[in-house]
Amino acid sequence: MFPAVSLLAFSLLATVYGQQIGTLTAENHPRLSIQQCTGKNNCQTQQHSVVLDSNWRWLHSTSGSTNCYTGNTWDESLCPDAVTCAQNCAVDGADYSGTYGITTSGNALTLKFVQQGPYSKNIGSRVYLMDANDQQYELFNMKNQEFTFDVDMSNLPCGLNGALYFVEMDADGGKSRFPSNKAGAKYGTGYCDTQCPQDIKFINGEANIQGWEGSPSDPNAGSGQFGTCCNEMDVWEANMNGAAFTPHVCSVQSQTRCEGTECGDGDERYDGLCDKDGCDFNSFRMGDQTFLGPGKTVNTNQKFTVVTQFLTNNNQTSGTLSEIRRLYVQNGQVIANSKTNIPGLGTFDSITDDFCNAQKQVFGDDNTFEKLGGLNTMGQAFQRGMALVMSIWDDHAANMLWLDSDYPTDVPATNPGVSRGPCSASSGLPTTLETQMAGSSVTFSNIKVGPIGSTF
Repeated sequence: MFPAVSLLAFSLLATVYGQQIGTLTAENHPRLSIQQCTGKNNCQTQQHSVVLDSNWRWLHSTSGSTNCYTGNTWDESLCPDAVTCAQNCAVDGADYSGTYGITTSGNALTLKFVQQGPYSKNIGSRVYLMDANDQQYELFNMKNQEFTFDVDMSNLPCGLNGALYFVEMDADGGKSRFPSNKAGAKYGTGYCDTQCPQDIKFINGEANIQGWEGSPSDPNAGSGQFGTCCNEMDVWEANMNGAAFTPHVCSVQSQTRCEGTECGDGDERYDGLCDKDGCDFNSFRMGDQTFLGPGKTVNTNQKFTVVTQFLTNNNQTSGTLSEIRRLYVQNGQVIANSKTNIPGLGTFDSITDDFCNAQKQVFGDDNTFEKLGGLNTMGQAFQRGMALVMSIWDDHAANMLWLDSDYPTDVPATNPGVSRGPCSASSGLPTTLETQMAGSSVTFSNIKVGPIGSTF
């Protein structure tokens, strides 16, 4: 914690030091329309846009085009320390389609997994929905509301994740709280989630260069001393072979920088600020292996609609979040969510605190979700407002086995909760995916938000 005199000095320097804005590439956010509904068949189209996360962007010197960060290494001359780096380096605009494989058309967003750009090969992407004024992130309060979208993940194999979720980021990307952050939401700053990621290059307007080490498996990533934490609602983490929806909660409100045990790394996973496991509903893991996948009840060879309802205890936005329900619509048919079919676990088809407690007990998992307040904490985060994230990514830590295969790999797959999908335990290797599955993609479209029962 800064002494008061240091805080004063820092505030005076804020006009000089900052996470700068580059001018070598124009920043034009791709337009994306969504619909706000007030009742059944009563929805109004709103024009929004998406912005690319700053971590993917070109970071170069303010005086020219020298890279501040190349591969997974910082330039020591431009970045001798966190504050000087923020003064010397600018985050620039993005060529969304040419460099990052991000395209929009009306209400549809397509994210390509690998894009060979004019100067580099890009892997994955993460974008945020901007507000109608294209100035800040759109913030959502989903209590007593439902969120609906269409997804086409027929081109998304084992090991990849096309994700749509909410996180409790600052609407302005941290620009007002951290005056050294000059870029803000327009350039995709301020990301956080319950994994408290330490691979974020700038946190709280300062470069995350202290203790930075390049990843041994990812030539484009590394991790620093600090992480960035906040509440997270995973509405959709999926590929064509598996899917999960998962609330995760934290002991802190809004985006918070962590260090050491707070970040919950390794053996300290359950000692950190956030619940990294969350309370997941994955139909395959919950015992129905015929529900979602190619040719199954929800046929992932085709586009379908995902409906998520956030119910409160009094059926009003003022109530406490008490249940998260899931429905699907495909070929004009409404499909109820699958039901649990695990010995010792009661019959559930939605996420409630009772479901989470029962699931954790039967699976033998640590119940950090309950310790940190469960659905009530998730609802409080929504009450404050949460930003919408859409991404495509591969997993250098666990090959996405936790989503679509058997995980952990060192225990029998017959143990309750271990089998999560049909993919091979040898699948999901990023080196394989990035070469053999480079053409993979996911398309999210037709986003609708409104009262329960209004969006489908």
